[in-house]
Formats: sequence, C-alpha cells, structure tokens
Amino acid sequence: MTTRFVPTVVSAVTALAVATSGAAQSAPTRFDLTIPSIMRGPEVVGRPPAQVRWSPDGQYLYFQWLPPGTAWRETPKPYRVRAAAGAVPEVLTLAQADSIEPSIAEGALSPDRTRRVVSVGGDLYLVSLATGIVRRLTNTPGVMETAPRFDTSGQRVFFRRDNNAMAFTLADLQVHQLTDIRQGPAPDTAKVTAPQRKFLEEEERKLIGAIRDRLWRDSVQRAAREARRSGTLTTVWLQPKEEVAVVQPSPSGTAILIVTRLRGQDRTAQVPSYITPTGYTEPLESRTFVGDAQDKRRVGLIDATGRVTWIRPIGTDSSGEFAQLGTPGWNDAGTSALVTAVPRNRQSRHLVTVSADSARVTEVDVLTDSAWVGGPCFNCIGWLPGAQGIWFASEADGWSHLYRIRADGSGRRQLTSGRWEVHAARLSPDRTRFLLHTTEPSAFERHFFTMGLDGGTRTRVTQPAGGHDVVVSPDGKWLADVFSTANRPPELFLQAARPGGTRHQLTTSPVPEWLAHPWLTPEIVMVPASDGVDVPARIYRPAQVDAPANGAAVIFVHGAGYLQNVHKYWSSYFREYMFHHYLAAKGYVVLDLDYRASAGYGRDWRTAIYRHMGGRDLQDQVDGSRWLQRTFSIPAERVGIYGGSYGGFITLMALFTHPKDFGAGAALRSVTDWAHYNHPYTGNILNEPHEDSTAYRRSSPIYFAEGLEDPLLIAHGMVDVNVHFQDVVRLSQRLIELGKTGWELAVYPVEDHGFVRPDSWSDEYRRIFELFERSIGNSAAARATGGTR
Repeated sequence: MTTRFVPTVVSAVTALAVATSGAAQSAPTRFDLTIPSIMRGPEVVGRPPAQVRWSPDGQYLYFQWLPPGTAWRETPKPYRVRAAAGAVPEVLTLAQADSIEPSIAEGALSPDRTRRVVSVGGDLYLVSLATGIVRRLTNTPGVMETAPRFDTSGQRVFFRRDNNAMAFTLADLQVHQLTDIRQGPAPDTAKVTAPQRKFLEEEERKLIGAIRDRLWRDSVQRAAREARRSGTLTTVWLQPKEEVAVVQPSPSGTAILIVTRLRGQDRTAQVPSYITPTGYTEPLESRTFVGDAQDKRRVGLIDATGRVTWIRPIGTDSSGEFAQLGTPGWNDAGTSALVTAVPRNRQSRHLVTVSADSARVTEVDVLTDSAWVGGPCFNCIGWLPGAQGIWFASEADGWSHLYRIRADGSGRRQLTSGRWEVHAARLSPDRTRFLLHTTEPSAFERHFFTMGLDGGTRTRVTQPAGGHDVVVSPDGKWLADVFSTANRPPELFLQAARPGGTRHQLTTSPVPEWLAHPWLTPEIVMVPASDGVDVPARIYRPAQVDAPANGAAVIFVHGAGYLQNVHKYWSSYFREYMFHHYLAAKGYVVLDLDYRASAGYGRDWRTAIYRHMGGRDLQDQVDGSRWLQRTFSIPAERVGIYGGSYGGFITLMALFTHPKDFGAGAALRSVTDWAHYNHPYTGNILNEPHEDSTAYRRSSPIYFAEGLEDPLLIAHGMVDVNVHFQDVVRLSQRLIELGKTGWELAVYPVEDHGFVRPDSWSDEYRRIFELFERSIGNSAAARATGGTR
C-alpha cells in the first residue's frame, strides 16, 4: 500500500484565530500582575512548540502546540506550518495527524540514504525521502512491530516482534523469524534423580520387559522429532520472569544482540488517591526506595546457529546488577556491536565492542569518577561511518566533550575542549559532520554548531543570544529553531542553515497582554561563596520594576539538583519567574542561584554534593543570604527562602541547620528523608542506605528538625508519585513530637509532584507570599518599628 498525504486546509476561522493571536493588538489589555493571573501559567505564556519534525520534502514543519489563550486543561494538538516567511500554523485533525505520522516519524535510513523505515502504532512503514510516498509493510492489529533497521543490502528490514527478531524481505514481502526466545523454565533435559529413586528405576528396567519396550519407543520418537526439527531455530530459554528489553540484529544478519531484564523487586510504595470518580480510595502505581533490590540485566549474542553467548561487558562483574546497560548499535558492516555498562556503584562507564563472529569483548574506553559518572551528553555514543571507529562524549577532562577512538581502543582523540559543555551531539543525516548544541559562547546560552568528524573548526550557526533547539531540514538547507530568551518563551523560527542566515518567526504563543508587559531580562550576578568560588545567580531588584525596597529579600532554590536556571533563555520555572516580578513589585530583592550540583558548569560542580546533599549546595544558599546582607543591608532575619522538590529539601535544611541566616521558608513537595526516595537518582549521590548510612543521615532534613526556629510553610500534593506525601507526613509527626510551633502544612488532595490546576498553584503561592509578608516583609517591619513602612 502506498500513500501520499496532503492535509486538508484548516478552516478559515481556525487559521484566522491563530493569525490574530500572533499579531499584537493596537491596545492590548494590561497584564494583571497578581498571583491568580500569574498562576494561569500556560494560559498566558502559551505552550512551546514541541516534537518539531520536517516533512520529507522539507516543505512543512509538523509540531505539537496550542494557540495563545488556550485553557489549561487542553493538551497540545498537532499542527503544521509551511517552511516560509509569513506562514500561519494550521491545526490538523487527529485523522490527518495519524495519516502523516509515518512520513515524519524518526527511523533508520537505508544504506543509500534514499528511504527510511519507521514503526508507527506497532506497524512498519517504508518512506521514500525523494517523493514522500509511504508504503505500509505490516498490518498486524494486536501485535507490536518495533525497532526496524535495514540490512547492509537495503533489501531486508530487520525488526522486533514480541520478544524476537524478524526479517521482512522487500522483494517478495516475506517475513522470516530469526530468533526463538522464550521465557523459561526450559523443559528438563537432564533430570536429577535422588539416589533412592534412581535405584528403583534401574531395577524396574532390569525386571520388566514392558518398561524396556516403552523406553525404546520413547527414544525412537525423540530421535524422529529431533530429525524433523533440524534446520529450525534453536530456542533460547530465559529465566522465569526474565524479559527481553532489546533485540538488535546486525546489518549483515549474522548475529543478534539481545538485552534482558529480570525484575528485582515486586513491592512498591503505596500512594493512595483519595478523590476519585468511584468515591473509593484507590492506590496509584509508584516506585521502590533507594537500596531495594534492582532489576538484573544481561547482554547476549545469538549467532547464526541460534546459540546464545552471554557476555560480561565488565569483566569482573557477574552480579548482573548494572546501573545502566546500553546498546548504541552495530557498525556499518555488521561485524561489531557497541555496548555500554555502568556498574551498580556508578563510578565507571565501560564502552566495549562485541564481535559478531565470536562474541569477543574488546574494551574501548573506561570513564571513571570518584563520585559518579554522568554529564549532559552522557549517552552520546555511536559509530563513525565505515571503519573510522567510534565517537562518544565524556567528562574525562572535567567538562562534557566529544572524543573519537578506533574500534580496538587505540588512537583516542579529543575533538572538543574548553570550559564549556556539549549538551547534545549527533551525526548529520549524510554522516559527514557532527551537529552539536553547546554552551561554547557562554555558560548561560545554548547554540547550534556543526563540526567535522575529525574535530577542528566549529561553525556557529545560531547567533541571537538565548537558547536554541535546532532540527535540520532533510536537504540540510534550513533549520527549524525553537528559540527563547530570558523574557520570551520558546517559539518556532525558520532560519537558513548558515551563520547569520535570515530568520522568520512562525509561532506566537503568549497572549497579547502578556507580551505587552515589561518583563525583565534578569541580571546575572556572581555571588562569592565561602570557598572562594563565584556562584552564578539571577537577581530581581525592586527598582527595576519601579517599586520601593521593603528591606527584605527572598532566595529561590530551583529543583532537580542537576538543573540550570541561571541563563539567558526561557526558564522551566516560568510561574516563579513571574512571581519574582510580583515579589520585586512588593519591595523584595529576589536571588536565584545555580548552586553547586546545578547543571551547566562541569563535572566538579555537578558532583560537589557527593555523599552530602545539604552540604556545599546549602552553603551556597547561606553565602547568598550573607551576600544579600552585605550588599543591600538586609538583616538575616529578613531573608526568606523557598523552593520545590530539591529546592524544598534545601529550604528545610536551611531552616533546620542555619536558622541564624534566614527568617522564614516555604518548602514545597520536599524530600525529607533520602532513604525514602528513588534508587536511580539517590544511589548516584549518596550510595545506598545500608552501605553509607552516614551520607543519608547528614543529608536528610528529618534528622535536623529540632533546629527549626523560624516560620515554615510545608506544601505537598497528596498524590505525588515522585516525592511521596509520606515524606511530609513523617516530618510533621517529628515536628509535633519535638513540640515545634510556627510551622504549617498545606495539602493538595488532587495534585501530583508537578501541580496542574491553577487554583492549586494560586493557593500555594498565596500562602508563600503571605508567609513572607507576615514574617520578613512589610508587616514584620511594621511590627518591629511600631509603625508602618
């Protein structure tokens, strides 16, 4: 079946609505800088264009989006826009989007790079890149066919169906099964018999002729079955409950790499949902705790006979408990596969090759770290064309950079260097150069570069200061650039694929009244820390919004730990960005630090919290408070602090362990005991509770609750499946038992970790503002002086 999709033009009403929303009105309504207005969130700032993809002919861009002013309940819809100046986005029906999906989906290219094979909805499609014609290869309702790849000839497509590798021959449309992988246990082939039973069986054969005849018939029938099965696939038996995670046939078809997973823990924490359509409390699926038994994984190579060889990517590790086990793929010839393995202690990453003919393992590169391996491009790994070798990203010199190396582990060369980071890397469609997103111009910007496979000169293609997320057109002539600045959210731009190329804005996402407001580009300042390091921070001053200072300050602590929030592009904390304008308008100085453990500043910054969260990262907040005291003559008791998730954790630690440096705090969706958080995140930083109890005790706020002296707001969603509500329940009981006063708990019965409802956001931030007003703000100052200010 072949199709060429031409979407129906959207209605004039829809197109007009989108066009009107993108044009500023002559007299836009003034934006109401109030907490309820701010907490409408995406209704006012819009939704950024996402999942941007090109049509095969490069004429259209397809993406997920919503026009300005769309209600918060709505989810992004499929849109397209012509790749031309002045083009207006058009909404697609779901039927149109489903129809076009095969032609724009990501997939593997044929060896001659003229076709792409994709999996959409569990079926396979072949796309001609020159014509855009789509040919459906399979139509199997109820069966999932995934991970398609071409063989070296381009005449067969290998793919996965259920747990097995399959091959689709394009010439005759035949499908052949390449493996027979089954979940165990395997039928008994060498039954072990107890000595007493073995004696009885032997005596029975000696005494009874009928038994001897039956055994003879069984032997003959078994031989006949084996004869009939000769030439068929050899069954690979897995362990009971072991699942296939990856099936990767080599392009030559001579070997198949598989990765399996054996679940290590059945029990998960219970998160009850109290407000449900049924009226009954219903449990939500959640996760295990750090240190619980983890999944076991193993990697094997199935040869042409169907025999599997289980390999050890880390020669000394036989436990199967990898923190990560990856398979970046096969080389062009199909003679060697790449495997990456990170052991459970996370202090090394092993990059090895596995030969298709003998399952021989060759160690190519080992990255080690005294804390834990990681970085922004940690999984950027792949084969170079032909026999050129392998490329990968590594923090070997302390920053995330690219390297290349031969397949035998020799000739290692660093391709990029400097005190900046490669955030994303891939080969161009023609595989002649690297396409990079880096922070080379500034730690506070992200730009798109191209670079040859041998390194050398990099070409900076994007120029405007801010953050760029680029997708190159199929012919390499145009860029689809989702670009933002500090005071403007991401929009879709079209740019010629050359430095300084003409740019055209194709979407406008905020409502006109929001665009008309004088939103700040926050100044970036360097706050001197007590260890002599300068810590980047955004600052909001009352004078910048024409407001008098009230003599108080607020420090915002971003979440996630490893996240960057001090930069010149749009923040994922866009509600807080607006709330900080509101605070500044009320007289507060607001400081937002990229404390130690934040992303964007290299390996040493990333790992500065190893074995002690609430150590150097918290000290940076304390140093921020002292800087505010010195710079603005603000007393310590008039410095507030707040944040969510990791930021909530830091807020608790600040108030519990440094009460003399802060006057109040709001801890939102906070981790209170790291032994109750998840394994992948916490195990990296604090090891495991039963092995490193010291790290957990000194990092968990619940052990320091007796230090609370200042007003504290705790806010948490009751159906939080990330940081469980249990965290603040346990802390609340601890505070009660300690006889602490001046703290309050605000609960949100229908909210998960990231709030959704504007009324929940508004209630939470109203409470935060009222806390600061009565404790460190104008009301507190009035009480202290006996008058008003």
